[in-house]
Amino acid sequence: MKNFNLTEWALQHKQLVYYFIFIIFIGGIFSYRNLGRMEDPDFTIRQMVVTVNWPGATARQVEEQVTDKIEKKLQDTPGLDYLRSYSTPGQAVIFVALKDDAVKGEEVRPIWLEVRNMVNDIKATLPQGIDGPYFNDRFDDVFGCIYALTGDGYSYEEMREHAERIRRILVDVPSVKKVDLLGVQTEKIYIEMETANWRNWVWFQQILSTS
Repeated sequence: MKNFNLTEWALQHKQLVYYFIFIIFIGGIFSYRNLGRMEDPDFTIRQMVVTVNWPGATARQVEEQVTDKIEKKLQDTPGLDYLRSYSTPGQAVIFVALKDDAVKGEEVRPIWLEVRNMVNDIKATLPQGIDGPYFNDRFDDVFGCIYALTGDGYSYEEMREHAERIRRILVDVPSVKKVDLLGVQTEKIYIEMETANWRNWVWFQQILSTS
């Protein structure tokens, strides 16, 4: 049997070779134009963390009266893959994970809303004095850009007001999902009075309280 020579076959079938080269070239152009080019592409994380604080309780009390009750309720979560939890003195943490192949991206948010409703339904059966439950399902938030705002001669409150105006403008930009302000200083008001006036103020308060 004669060995197949690819070079010889290509030289004998030039038109067919040119045709395949042209098809591959056109296909490459269309593929390149459709390539994803997002700097921060969207992705879906199918996991939520439920946290409940119970100050003063032991780890065993937290497990029996908080963690177990929430886990049993969350076993009915649609598309549930697994539940994982740990109980420490004063705190219960439950991880809720969904199946990747059973839950589509657009179905994740409605499921998390249902998880919140289920946990809130049994909140009345949990011990008094608990803090929570708290839900964290925003692991897929992506900060694409960080801008710094500085201003010599401006107070923190004036800078916050300008930053808030910029935030409202950026929120209206298409494809912008969320804008957060970081490093905002809490406004504080200090009242200073002269000693004589302070004594008059105390005296006035005493008169009002006795009248």
